[in-house]
Amino acid sequence: MPPKDVIIAGGGLAGLTCAIHLSHFGLNVLLIEKNAYPKHKVCGEYVSNEVLPYLNSLGFDPFEYGAKKIERLAISSQNGDQIIARLPLGGFGLSRYTFDNALLEKAGSKGVICLKDTVSDISFEGDQFRVETKENPALYAKFVIGAFGKRSLLDQKLDRDFMESKAPFLAAKAHYNGDYPEDLVGLYNFPGGYCGVSNIENNALNLCYIADYAVFKKYKNLKEFREKVIFKNQRIRDIFEQSEMKFDKPLTISQISFVSKPIVEDHVLMCGDSAGMIHPLCGNGMGMAIRSARILSDTILTYFGDQSVSREEIEKAYIRQWNLNFKKRVYTGRILARFFRKDYLSKYLIKILKIYPALLPMIISSTHGKPMKAI
Repeated sequence: MPPKDVIIAGGGLAGLTCAIHLSHFGLNVLLIEKNAYPKHKVCGEYVSNEVLPYLNSLGFDPFEYGAKKIERLAISSQNGDQIIARLPLGGFGLSRYTFDNALLEKAGSKGVICLKDTVSDISFEGDQFRVETKENPALYAKFVIGAFGKRSLLDQKLDRDFMESKAPFLAAKAHYNGDYPEDLVGLYNFPGGYCGVSNIENNALNLCYIADYAVFKKYKNLKEFREKVIFKNQRIRDIFEQSEMKFDKPLTISQISFVSKPIVEDHVLMCGDSAGMIHPLCGNGMGMAIRSARILSDTILTYFGDQSVSREEIEKAYIRQWNLNFKKRVYTGRILARFFRKDYLSKYLIKILKIYPALLPMIISSTHGKPMKAI
């Protein structure tokens, strides 16, 4: 296979968005994803409307796929005390099963080659990348984008420092048939974690929770943990007990970490969760992945528009833009997560927000961005 302009390792939201954007401007793009589509993923499946103008300009409208409009946010402390506020920008609910598959089809229509394979190694030699996979001969490209998610064997291959840090969280998700306000996304606190609730396409309800693994491992299984820990919040108990699971069993992932990561590693440009993650409590990880793809795509296109720009300048420009857009968001997410991990702090926060309700939209805005411009 002849050398590509860009190889993307990972076909989630960030990788697929980069592929569509770059191919739109004529770049020769190869995307490598180890999993088959469509596929369910552990994810809150709520997306801020900040990304809508950009997605629309790429030729993707989530509402054509049944996405639900979301306009309000509910936050509950462990004792069930709750506050509801209008989301400044609003958002939509769409499953990753539908979202990723639709973006894959869009990428294919733009001429992106989508290869089902596993990237086993990435090396930088003579101002180009060599990418090794399990099933194909070596591949070459001018740029490589790392969009392989939260934690990967590639992170080990690249000897990324964050892999030595603790990854103390577990997450689980399933879709349900249930009755929940269609325009509402909920974040319900329980000891050691919180549960997100939102409607998605096909009148399904997505329930996704993240928990401290040290708390979880005291129990035999997810069922016992749910009944003895999560259900301490009566609001969550009511939602679960009034809903019927559509999956055979919940999907789970472990070893989740929110520590800082290098944005560029051995000249590989990281995107989406590979570059950094905001706490799910903030409800905007999907929007952040899409925005990071926009930033990275624009940066790479700068090089192809003016090849007097050096690789080092491209890397520095991307790091600078990533930090400008996300550093404060991620920091705010960590602070909020600390509040919600402590019962007395979450109760105190809800009480303060009830007294000063204007604070909640301000907090929401601090973890979200402004509407993105069309390409």
